[in-house]
Amino acid sequence: MLKRFALSAIRRYQANGGAKTHFNISCNFTPSCSEYTYQAIEKYGFFKGVRIGFCRIKRCNDPDCIEVKSDPLP
Repeated sequence: MLKRFALSAIRRYQANGGAKTHFNISCNFTPSCSEYTYQAIEKYGFFKGVRIGFCRIKRCNDPDCIEVKSDPLP
């Protein structure tokens, strides 16, 4: 239940423009932090997936990043 809710919330966030629309920033990573979190929740379940996604978002802290870094899900 939590897993389904989280995945649908992430898809709604992405459909409404994601970080560019809500925070006026572009993601420093590929896949984006929301897609990475979505994949983590699908693969590892709600609790571990959210923890992995949160750690990724914490790493995304370089507003002056010029090139996008590749950081696939482990």
